[in-house]
Amino acid sequence: MTIVKLCGLSIGLTMAGLLVAVVMYRWVPVTDTYFMHHMCEKVDAKEINQQWVSLDEISDELATAVVSAEDNRFSKHWGIDWDAVNKARQYNTKGRRTHGASTISQQTAKNVFLWNDRSWLRKGCEVVVTLMIEALWGKRRIMEVYLNVVEFGPGVFGAEAAAKTYFKKSAKELTRSEAALMVVVLPNPIKMKIAKPSEYVRKRQSQIMALMPKIGKVKY
Repeated sequence: MTIVKLCGLSIGLTMAGLLVAVVMYRWVPVTDTYFMHHMCEKVDAKEINQQWVSLDEISDELATAVVSAEDNRFSKHWGIDWDAVNKARQYNTKGRRTHGASTISQQTAKNVFLWNDRSWLRKGCEVVVTLMIEALWGKRRIMEVYLNVVEFGPGVFGAEAAAKTYFKKSAKELTRSEAALMVVVLPNPIKMKIAKPSEYVRKRQSQIMALMPKIGKVKY
């Protein structure tokens, strides 16, 4: 077998395995991922703190806060927000700090199926997986998985574990203020703290709370 055929076979098997995993996670709760283990190792967390719950068991305020802060076109795009990508590219050519344009769908694809780096290979895989979950899962399932696997603090993954850890209540009981505070830390949940919010975190919390009524209840 030639190298070209071998590479083709390897890619084909990888894509087939990925497709099976995407289909499986359309219904099976996601409770253990490479991303979770990797992030726990970075902070020396002894175990993964995560409790899977359905989207119906998570406050609508949290979904609204996430869309307000991370991806306000979530209900309209097909996984990739090209307008946001173009704006980020233009900004990054002028500014010192870089802006990302990852949608909730892209973040879900990375957190569940991929690894955490900025390589072109990973970004390319992210696009493929994002389109897969958009086609096979739909928006509601993407949001459900995202809110169950996203990192809110060292070793703390998902809305239910975060709500119980930081507010001593279930994710269903989260208020608008609490939901906004949780979402603020998502870009860097190791540096920014829900339990000890900095002045910046409080300011960003207020900004998100002001945006939430404009977004309204997320449509799936």
